[in-house]
Amino acid sequence: MFAKAFVWICVRWFKRNGWTISGNVPDNVKKYVLVVAPHTSNWDFMVGVAARKLLGINVKYVAKKELFVWPIAGTMKRLGGFPVDRSKNTSFVDQMTEFFNAIDDFAVTVTPEGTRGKVSKWKTGFYHIARQAGVPVITVGFDYVKKCVILNEPTMPTGDIDADFELFKNQLSGIVPKNPEFGMY
Repeated sequence: MFAKAFVWICVRWFKRNGWTISGNVPDNVKKYVLVVAPHTSNWDFMVGVAARKLLGINVKYVAKKELFVWPIAGTMKRLGGFPVDRSKNTSFVDQMTEFFNAIDDFAVTVTPEGTRGKVSKWKTGFYHIARQAGVPVITVGFDYVKKCVILNEPTMPTGDIDADFELFKNQLSGIVPKNPEFGMY
């Protein structure tokens, strides 16, 4: 019940504050890794929840298991979240690939920085998940100046991680995050 109310609040806030969406997920793309960057604020969650609802997509998100605690664990799961135990020595890429192989219509959101703070480079897990599962990457930016969620075209990773990361970052260049001091690479 709280999850539905939260989604409603997010959509209402999104529309009331003049946010828009540019681009979409093509209807024929059923499996993909949605890469949201730069991720600099907890407000990104509200923007993402609203955009997901307005786009009509069922994309999941991963978060550290420490966030899935009472009293919000159930709500986070109903909002599409599933916890990741980063303390275990298991392959996150393998676990995610299994989800992609087992579920016909599966998409997951990843923030490549792995944190909301300033980073010098992206983590590579999302890339290896997409390669191993054979699914495209869709980059998304939340521009807080334009108040626009910008979705780019699906891109299949080529195996040349440096060239692909350069392409992904170019797709997101010009995006102004909530906290610009953390979002520039």
